Amino acid sequence: MTGTETLTLTMFGAVVALTLFITFRASRQNATAADFYSGGRSFSGFQNGLAISGDYMSAASFLGISGAIALNGYDGFLFSIGFLVAWLVALLLVAELLRNTGRYTMADVLSYRMKQKPVRTAAATSTVIVSIFYLLAQMAGAGALVSLLIGATSDSSKNLTIVAVGALMIVYVTVGGMRGTTYVQIVKACLLMGGTTVVVFLTLLKFDFNISRMLKEASERDAKEKLGAGFNAATGEVREFLFLGGGAQYGISGTTKIDFISLALALVLGTAGLPHILIRFYTVPTAKDARTSVMWAIGIIGTFYLMTLVLGFGAAALLGRTEIAAAGGSGNLASPLLAEEVGGGDGSAGGAILLALISAVAFATILAVVAGLTLASSSSFSHDLYANVIKNGDCSEKEEIKVARIAAFVIGGVSIVLSLGAKNLNIAFLVALAFAVAASANLPSILLNLFWARFNTRGATWAIYGGLIVCIGLIVFSPNVSGEANSLFKCNVDAATKLCDGTGSDWSYFPLKNPGIISIPAGFLFGIIGTLSSKEPESIEKYKQFEVRALTGAGAEGAVQH
Repeated sequence: MTGTETLTLTMFGAVVALTLFITFRASRQNATAADFYSGGRSFSGFQNGLAISGDYMSAASFLGISGAIALNGYDGFLFSIGFLVAWLVALLLVAELLRNTGRYTMADVLSYRMKQKPVRTAAATSTVIVSIFYLLAQMAGAGALVSLLIGATSDSSKNLTIVAVGALMIVYVTVGGMRGTTYVQIVKACLLMGGTTVVVFLTLLKFDFNISRMLKEASERDAKEKLGAGFNAATGEVREFLFLGGGAQYGISGTTKIDFISLALALVLGTAGLPHILIRFYTVPTAKDARTSVMWAIGIIGTFYLMTLVLGFGAAALLGRTEIAAAGGSGNLASPLLAEEVGGGDGSAGGAILLALISAVAFATILAVVAGLTLASSSSFSHDLYANVIKNGDCSEKEEIKVARIAAFVIGGVSIVLSLGAKNLNIAFLVALAFAVAASANLPSILLNLFWARFNTRGATWAIYGGLIVCIGLIVFSPNVSGEANSLFKCNVDAATKLCDGTGSDWSYFPLKNPGIISIPAGFLFGIIGTLSSKEPESIEKYKQFEVRALTGAGAEGAVQH
């Protein structure tokens, strides 16, 4: 093992030791269900804003987006724009109202004025599926990152890394609960912002802090390498998005333009439906703190996404598409390779230190996010399905927490198995699919419940199941799963026609890689049709009570009354 690999493993070990120490320290305060699910609602707006940032700035942001920019130019940066703009939806429509009307999970909001069992079952099902989609991206990034850094690029080493990350995330959730997970996310956000700032500063120093020069050199180097059409850094021309999932470049067409719009919809609307983000609003004592936390999150996340522009184009200019692509992982390793380059290059002490530091930060990023996702899904299973559906509310807090820990083991195991097959896909694109599922299934039911008095039980269940089935179905029959050389089930592509030659797997009957443009409206439509077709009597009085609670916080769980 080389000195660089030893240094990297040492820093990885330090990150793991620090996060485990925090987790076990926080576990001492987990006495009740409120402690396990919401950290006792004891975090300030600033603390929760940091934690939200740590939860949101995932491997997709640090590794996937910077890699997409390095390989695809301005097209890749549009991921950053979508992820950031999405927070306006969360701030204006969801954060405060959700904090006031919920307790631990998304289902608490829906079940307040509807029948408990069908709504909680649907919400828990959607939460688990969305979380697993997101987990695939994080754990795939972990496999690619660690295999590069320790010099083990075989599939077995990537698989071992994915299993190790899965085991760690289970420990975080089962031992630390929300309190431990939150502190880990706060530490991770500080590490990520600090490490990224250092790399961005050193990168800009290479170009005398002239961003135009950096963009020009990136475009010129890409053109010289002649690996495709390249990107135009000067004009920022928006081209196709299909190749971000690992597929071939087909050029500009009507289909790829629609795919771009579909992706944009999923990114902008998906955040407000992500279960691991929604549960963060329950960790603060008041609705005002919920708003404050989102404002802090927008500032931190916005700054970070601006820095991904420098990471991506800096990598393209200093390393080139050939080197980045050769490292594998669909560009996911652009940021670590850039850190090594600006630190002094391969073989230098500075390069080795900076590579190890940034890689350890990326690893911390993955650990924090997978813990939040696992906590969200296991909490929903135990609180919604087990306690309120199977046990009809006749369940002790101790028993409920025990089930949550068991659920974390099961969900973690399923995620590990599925991640092994998706480890070579671009992380940012995998996350975009998770956003599409969240925007199609969760967001319609949340918004219709908050703003439509007539919305009822059938409408809620139809919105969730309808959006979920349409979205998952379209993904199964999309090029993500089959029909391309880099699909989950590979197809042999003819070099001349760029189409599947008939060998391998191909059932890609749906041409778009992101189904959001169809599945998101479908979720709203199912919710409206289900509501209007139901004979369930209207309860305007119940909605008025719900509305007062949503707007004022009166009666909200854990609210601080003035």
